[in-house]
Amino acid sequence: MDKAIYAKDHKFLVHQLKKARKAVGLDQKKVAKLLGRSQSYVSKIESGQRRIDIVQLKEFARIYKKDLDYFIKK
Repeated sequence: MDKAIYAKDHKFLVHQLKKARKAVGLDQKKVAKLLGRSQSYVSKIESGQRRIDIVQLKEFARIYKKDLDYFIKK
């Protein structure tokens, strides 16, 4: 897989995660609590320092009340 494309897809995912969180009116600390994780976990994902797998993405989608395809660039 071309890393440039992967980077663009990851940036889109990160953008959508932040956008979805703000749309439901949650801060990183509250999201972390709902996930049973630390605030730094959410921060690292939203800053692009940490990648997430599909299982983790499903957890975010549930909290943000979004379908998985909302986070994936087509």
